[in-house]
Amino acid sequence: MVEEVLSQNEIDALLSAISSGEMNAEELKKEEKEKKIRVYDFKRALRFSKDQIRSLLRIHENYARLLTTFFSAQLRTYVNISVASVDQIPYEEFIRSVPKMTVLNIYSVAPLEGRILMEVNPNIAYGMLDRVLGGKGSSVNKVDNLTEIETMLMSQLFEKAIVNLQEAWSSLVEIDPVLEDFEVNPQFLQMVAPNETVVVVSLNTTIGETSGMINICIPHIVLEPIIPNLSVHYWMQTQAKKRDPEAYEKLTKNVQEAKVEAKTLLGETTISIQQFLHLNKDDVIGLNQAIDQPLTLKINNEPKFYVQPGKFKNRMSVQILERMIKGGDDDE
Repeated sequence: MVEEVLSQNEIDALLSAISSGEMNAEELKKEEKEKKIRVYDFKRALRFSKDQIRSLLRIHENYARLLTTFFSAQLRTYVNISVASVDQIPYEEFIRSVPKMTVLNIYSVAPLEGRILMEVNPNIAYGMLDRVLGGKGSSVNKVDNLTEIETMLMSQLFEKAIVNLQEAWSSLVEIDPVLEDFEVNPQFLQMVAPNETVVVVSLNTTIGETSGMINICIPHIVLEPIIPNLSVHYWMQTQAKKRDPEAYEKLTKNVQEAKVEAKTLLGETTISIQQFLHLNKDDVIGLNQAIDQPLTLKINNEPKFYVQPGKFKNRMSVQILERMIKGGDDDE
């Protein structure tokens, strides 16, 4: 006997239908077999694959680590930033989820088109500002009436952090980020059409005893030219790096100036202890080197050349006859 197993969707729908009394189990199963239609919301068009979303996750995990180090040094307090999620949603939905009064940093990312939006929770923003001004990092939520000095200090802090964004994205594309605008009311900000798909990277942020979220909104228009670079094939392929002529020249010069030991043995032999003890002046020790055979020149104790002895400018010298070639080591 073969048992029939219901799927989780069938179970959920079955429980819902039975509890409401709309239909029984057999009718429900028959209807699902006849037509399997998946509901698609065109307002939430998925323009990025899971593979591409994972690539963006990797990039911003690195960005979160860089920001943690940067803000720890700037604020001189405990900072922990980590990626909470990476989602693709309509721009309108993102704007609705943002508090009415918050801190918004708008970056241009030349040579890419469009702009990137960084939304910083007021708790985090004022915790940062309090540390910059010498406080303990406590948060005072009064973002709606920032003074000019507070605005300047806060924008300068996020402007300095641009280098971290540039470094994190360098594995994907070379960008030149610029902080173009600093805003506190999202209603005054319209970067793209309301139904445009954007990628939202949410960062869990803790600064001292204050915690909150930093959201990075990346419109599709920004990522469109580099979508192929987000594929797993791009990340796994080995790219041949261009040689830096200046670095190559310096490396070559340093290698050429390295000191190596060069020596030639005139010959060698073996004698007994008894012979050694009875050696006297004018005794002759015969070597195992024939006078008509070339000597060996060693470089750092590695035999490299056949040579013949001689004299050059009143110094004992050797003249290279040929290079020694070992089996299988023609390039040595």
